[in-house]
Parts: sequence; structure tokens; C-alpha cells
Amino acid sequence: MLVSYHGHSVVKIETKGKTILIDPFINGNGQTDLKVEGLKVDVILLTHGHNDHVGDTVTLAKENDALVVAPFELATYLGWKGVNAHPMHIGGAHEFDFGKLKLTQAFHGSSYEEENQTIVYTGMPAGLLLEIEGKTIYHAGDTGLFSDMKLIGDRHKIDLAFLPIGDNFTMGPEDAAEAACYVKAKLVVPIHYNTFPVIEQDPHKFVNMLPDGAGKVLQAGDKIEL
Repeated sequence: MLVSYHGHSVVKIETKGKTILIDPFINGNGQTDLKVEGLKVDVILLTHGHNDHVGDTVTLAKENDALVVAPFELATYLGWKGVNAHPMHIGGAHEFDFGKLKLTQAFHGSSYEEENQTIVYTGMPAGLLLEIEGKTIYHAGDTGLFSDMKLIGDRHKIDLAFLPIGDNFTMGPEDAAEAACYVKAKLVVPIHYNTFPVIEQDPHKFVNMLPDGAGKVLQAGDKIEL
């Protein structure tokens, strides 16, 4: 299984002949190496309804006949746009052909801004807990620090965790370092930073807050083999 990072919160997982994309914010993302044109994807996993996470989901899903998995309200909203969407909710798990997915808590918002200054509520935000090929991957989505992360770490042997460090909208580096202690992942990768001026951070400074070997900064396109 290959796991790669592509800027902001975009993560790609290649497993069992399938390509999974998490939060495919590509157009408008100056940190990514991906292009929507010609990008092949079988499954799209979404943490919440903000545009810097849903991003190019509708286009990619329609062009690839891809399955979109998202929290219930967001899945319903995307279904209305002609996307094949599977709804889930926090605490629920489901066995897919690519592996098992469970949604965890995330403390954030989730909404779409439409015309006439209308905000469409798209349900509670979530983190993603993936069990694939005997490995466990945790993508926290956008969230602040919360103590129940300890339960996630206690109940699951996490091999790889993606934690936001950008501050302002999510955890900053100090809180993310505490979150890393809670989830006890073998390896932590920082995400959701430097895409916009308000979330500029030094990811190496964050990694240096962790025990030796517990963190790794990935550039767009870098891969980890699990």
C-alpha cells in the first residue's frame, strides 16, 4: 500500500488496485502537485463540507464514476449534484471493498457558501479511521485538540496519522503535538498548513516537538509505503 501527501489535507492511498483520495482540494490549492485533468480515482473520502476539503470532488467523481463517502448531510448534498455518495456518521463504521472505514469526532464546522450569502449546513465534521491491508491510518480532518483522541489511540494501533497544524482554523503545532501523544501513531505527518497566509507554519518545528522518528514532513507527492 502506498500513501502519498499532496498539499493542504489531500492524501492519496493506493491499495488493492484502487486509488482513494481524501479531501481532494486541487484547483486553487497552491501546495498541490496534482491536476484534476486525467486524475484517476475510485473512491473519495471527505471529512467535512468546506470547499478547501470537498474541492474538486464533484468533477472527479463524475469523470471517474467514483464512490464518495462523507458524513450524512454532506453525502446527501453531493447526491443532489449527481454524485454516487455513501452516507456515514460519527461512530459508525462500514466494510468497503478497499477496507474498513470509521468516522471519528472532529471539532470544527461544515458548510457550503452559496449565492445570495446563503450558508448550507453539511453536517458534523469528522475524522477518518481507515483499516486497510492490516494497517491503520488516521486522518483527523480539521479539528481542535480534544481529549477523546486518547480513546482513539488506546483502542486502535495507529500506524500513520495525519494531523492539522495550521492554527487559526484548527489545532496549532503545540496542540497537534499533544494530539500526537494521545493517538500514539507510529508516524505522524503534519497537514493543513501554509496553503493560506493565516495558516503559515513551520512543519519541521512541529516534528521536532515529537519523539525522534515519530514525525515526518512530506512534500507534495512524497510517498510512504505501509
